[in-house]
Amino acid sequence: MSSNSNKSNVIPIIMMFLLFAMIAFVTNLCNPMGVIVKNQFHVSNFEAQLGNFANFFAYLVMGIPSGLLLKKIGYKKTALLAIAIGFTGVFLEYVSGWDSVQSFPVYLIGAFIAGFCMCMLNCVVNPMLNTLGGGGNKGNQLIQFGGVCNSLAATAVTILVGAMIGDVSKAQISNATPALFIALAIFAIVFVVLAIAKIPEPSIATSGDEKATTGAFKYRHFNLGILAIFLYLGVEVGLPTYVLQYLSTPKEVADGLAPGFGMDAGIAATIAGVYWLLMLCGRFVGGLIGGKVSSRTQVAVLASVVIIFVLIGMFAPTDTLVSIAGFEGSTGSFTTAQVPVGILFLVLGGLCTSVMWGGIFNMAVEGLGKYTEFASGMFMTMVFGGAILVPLQGWVADLTGSFLTSYIVVLICAAYILFYALIGSRVSKTADSEK
Repeated sequence: MSSNSNKSNVIPIIMMFLLFAMIAFVTNLCNPMGVIVKNQFHVSNFEAQLGNFANFFAYLVMGIPSGLLLKKIGYKKTALLAIAIGFTGVFLEYVSGWDSVQSFPVYLIGAFIAGFCMCMLNCVVNPMLNTLGGGGNKGNQLIQFGGVCNSLAATAVTILVGAMIGDVSKAQISNATPALFIALAIFAIVFVVLAIAKIPEPSIATSGDEKATTGAFKYRHFNLGILAIFLYLGVEVGLPTYVLQYLSTPKEVADGLAPGFGMDAGIAATIAGVYWLLMLCGRFVGGLIGGKVSSRTQVAVLASVVIIFVLIGMFAPTDTLVSIAGFEGSTGSFTTAQVPVGILFLVLGGLCTSVMWGGIFNMAVEGLGKYTEFASGMFMTMVFGGAILVPLQGWVADLTGSFLTSYIVVLICAAYILFYALIGSRVSKTADSEK
């Protein structure tokens, strides 16, 4: 890429980085909000994760339409529409906690609408950054740097809302109002900036090319790749979600529910937030080496490591404790707390998941050419995996009476990702080779 081209791409790249941050901030609201709604609306672990379900279910509904929307109105207009939708969804989540409303269904509707936004923005951000980076390893490198912003926002929202919760037994949506207002403000500001910024549109296959909407399915590595991203969501979201749930849940609970560690929610959220901070660090390193080390190598190595970490997290003695710094929401002060050593390894999983998203995307769309826009939409559809796998993990926790046993779901997902990196991602043919 020429020097002039690099300069002209600075603002588009910054905009995509901001959108990447927005995706994480709003999506990860569902994690600490699960703790809040479990108390406010008196629901089970499974039901508390229906916010995550609604958010990720939206990807199933909007994934392919988002890809088609890119072709019809372009990347910039799609992003602007997504932001407007996201503002509406977050506002409804805020409204659900009003004294005059007090509605769990309204919260779920808000999460569902917000999911529409996240899906559309993901469809914009990933191919845009891949294109702005020139594709291949360089494209993946730019996606990883964007992921740094994504992880920073995820870390911030997890710690922020956790600190606002304080006493879990008294948690209300109103406690999270500042974070919800931050999200609304981010939407408003980025909408204005993006509206006036000049964003170059990546080349898009013509809408008249019927095969451009279905031809991606001819490629084995793409088909296996969309399954990989489906299962990846179980790893990325499942790891920190149930660290927070386990640590903040009281040791003595009602019959039929999984007991927890009984920790202050602010401290628990800080520890869970470290997971996202480690993702930030991992993505930064991935960005630095992304131009030299292939996506396939990165994902294979880290999938192997996360399998080891999850096994330790599941089976390490819970009475073997380590000290971790945290923020105590009830007193508003920093402190240290002791947690099972296995939890430490589950949190360290953030280093492993850090580059998986961009790496899997990069491998799945390799050589697709004119099918890339549809592939991106289909890729986003498979983010629906978060809607299935995260509540499924909660169901396993309820069924077995153990949050740690529920990590069998994460383990299975990580094993498939390792298979995909080693075998499933091999490209046998490309769109350029078609006659």
